[in-house]
Amino acid sequence: PLASRPTATSILKRQKQLRRKNVRFDQVTVYYFARRQGFTSVPSQGGSSLGMAQRHNSVRRYTLCEFAQEQEVNHREILREHLKEEKLHAKKMKLTKNGTVESEEAEGLTLEDVSDDDIDVENVEVDDYFFLQPLPTKRRRALLRASGVHRIDAEEKQELRAIRLSREECGCDCRLYCDPEACPCSQAGIKCQ
Repeated sequence: PLASRPTATSILKRQKQLRRKNVRFDQVTVYYFARRQGFTSVPSQGGSSLGMAQRHNSVRRYTLCEFAQEQEVNHREILREHLKEEKLHAKKMKLTKNGTVESEEAEGLTLEDVSDDDIDVENVEVDDYFFLQPLPTKRRRALLRASGVHRIDAEEKQELRAIRLSREECGCDCRLYCDPEACPCSQAGIKCQ
């Protein structure tokens, strides 16, 4: 009998409902992940790529205004650190006569030796500053250790070096004639490079 069948709802209606519940334009949801050694990116130098844990460890919701303010604060802090590093480098270069003379004093300088009075964050337009700066290897290792990574896999350094070298070599040695059996491009299923 027809009365005993459950009524089926349209798949299209169900999809529209799900979309309506998940998309919001009045707030920003940020998922925070613990930092881990990456194994998925190739930094331009050194090893110890940065990655993140499989699952987030916290979630925070912001209004659009709160999120913009949070970004401004974060960007100012990043800018402050970058300007301190630049000032430290300038001090070291001055003490070593642009790197031509060794100086124990220059070797002993750290970021703590640069005071906040030496940098002028307020007169730099934060929005014009590019924040995704490459991090040197030492800084990446320090970030990993600060995040609780005790053992940094040293093999990644060799793997990354091999990947960077392989990216420098592109194409094949074919000149006028391509031998498909010896041509790495042909074997990879692409035209001769």
